[in-house]
Amino acid sequence: MTGWNEDDKGVLRLPSGRLVRGRGLRAPMPTGHAPRFGVYLLGKPPPEFGWTTRWIRWPDFWLPSDRAYTKSVLQEALTHADAERVELACWGGVGRTGTALACLAVLDGVPPTEAVTFIRRNYNEHAVETPWQKRFVERFH
Repeated sequence: MTGWNEDDKGVLRLPSGRLVRGRGLRAPMPTGHAPRFGVYLLGKPPPEFGWTTRWIRWPDFWLPSDRAYTKSVLQEALTHADAERVELACWGGVGRTGTALACLAVLDGVPPTEAVTFIRRNYNEHAVETPWQKRFVERFH
């Protein structure tokens, strides 16, 4: 059991049934349980949180600097989501977070050409903000 409630703000149910929370770091921490594993998509290292974290160097409105590392971290997050509370977050919680969630959905079985639509329908209608972020998802495998 992950401890997330599917009705909680920002919690996404992947096709496998795993629950993952997306959020923006500029907003206050949601109430309830803290994550046990977090992936932070930022241009500089994130602060210390008190749980296991991975940092993907990812400037705002752009793409991650290391695609292979990004895929590895997202695969790790998907594995953790089997039994733990996992969150993905950037500063605003929409562009980079939406893009990473769409890539996570691809790893979970959503076809790459459908992943952005899946995330916009199930997480945030404005997720994946730039054309190059959308192409990144469509080419992710």
